[in-house]
Amino acid sequence: MPQRLALGRTRGADSPRRALLLALLLFASVACSGPERTTVGQPGAPGVEDALFPSAGNGGYDVSHYGLALTYVPETNHLEGSAVISARATQDLSRFNLDLTGLRVRHAAVNGVEARFSRSEGELTLTPSHVIGKGRTFTATIRYDGNPRTLKDADGAVEGWLETDDGAVALGEPNGSAAWFPGNHHPSDKAAYDITVTVPDDGDGDSYVAVSNGELMSKEVEEDRVTVHWRSTEPMASYLATIAVGSFDIGEGRTADGVPVYVAVDPDEAQDSKKLRSSVSDIVTWASDRFGPYPFRSTGAVVDHLPDLGYALETQTRPYFGSVPDESLLVHELVHQWFGNSVTPRAWKDMWLNEGFATYAEWLWQEHTGGDTAQQVFDAFYEGVHPESDGIWDFPPAEPPSGVRVSDPPVYGRGAMTLHKVREAVGDSVFFTILRTWTAEHRHGNADTAQFTALCERLSGKDLSGLFQTWLYGNGRPAAA
Repeated sequence: MPQRLALGRTRGADSPRRALLLALLLFASVACSGPERTTVGQPGAPGVEDALFPSAGNGGYDVSHYGLALTYVPETNHLEGSAVISARATQDLSRFNLDLTGLRVRHAAVNGVEARFSRSEGELTLTPSHVIGKGRTFTATIRYDGNPRTLKDADGAVEGWLETDDGAVALGEPNGSAAWFPGNHHPSDKAAYDITVTVPDDGDGDSYVAVSNGELMSKEVEEDRVTVHWRSTEPMASYLATIAVGSFDIGEGRTADGVPVYVAVDPDEAQDSKKLRSSVSDIVTWASDRFGPYPFRSTGAVVDHLPDLGYALETQTRPYFGSVPDESLLVHELVHQWFGNSVTPRAWKDMWLNEGFATYAEWLWQEHTGGDTAQQVFDAFYEGVHPESDGIWDFPPAEPPSGVRVSDPPVYGRGAMTLHKVREAVGDSVFFTILRTWTAEHRHGNADTAQFTALCERLSGKDLSGLFQTWLYGNGRPAAA
């Protein structure tokens, strides 16, 4: 049998060893049964230091899912919301920020425990009761209400929460989503969404319609209100999230490839929109042949009656138009579902990867439908005779200076011209292989300009550095087209 340890002796040469043994036993006992070591966390950054929008987004965590429950009363423009944000800490997190503009925060909790919160301009700071360890998942719940704001950009364009003649719409590019829900509002942090919207109902079940991204999961009518639940399982940048509340006629169908189509049209625009559903289907099928499989579970459009809006937006799966779009604009916003929505820029300076690609798709559509060739459109831009060519040489599309809008002309026109030069340099077969590979390799992710230029050189086997230096990074109009 094993030898017994004699602990009763206290004198002689064994005393120091015995004292050490007792100390080790005591330490082991405390380590096994004592309290867990306290983690010392650091605050998450109040922005991701984006070159164009330094305060956009937040550091220290990555969001995986937004659960938004909203109640909206159009007559008073009053919004009541609850946001449940599921995220993972990317550092030991003592506190963290969410982007939120306006609205009153009534309560905040982290992992079900009340959290302290404070407001400063567009930042909502939450301090949980305990440090969130790096790699740990957590939920933040925020209850809020108020009259959401319409934001005005430097050039006079509006975003955020916009009232319409019969409801409202939420439009988020670049920072407008912070006007209606708290979040990590930067394109680099994409997430899945469940959006539930409750609006008044007069008993007929169709007084107000609330349309959002993704798929309609349920619709419940009770007494004087109706509640709809929309779900987007594929990751979405927050600037692409939307809800549109108003009177809409709904049309549904499928593309030739079986993708569900959901089109909502304001009755004031119905006369001019009879072909819209079939046009959406035709364009998505055409684009799938050129750019790869459609990246989402459904497609469609929202056509509202907001004629002074001045722009359309590629809100995910359901592009938004303030009036019935012409075919070229419809192509542009639908092709964004591949370029911008599925493959999203890592930073705002890479927006030419969205707008240049969608603009070039317009040129390809014109070729496809018997209009001007892409070369003819390119030449018109280069010579300055195209109606959209004004201002395209103001700055390099891949290096927009701070203070410019992400939708300024070089990002569109010169971005499209760059793609045409790539096509010219590598040939049609390689060019369209590049585009399909791009959408496949970065499907539902983020990417940047350096990754695209590297892909072009890898698949073509050519050194294209001079081409990109001239068309993406050079100042002014190149000497020769």
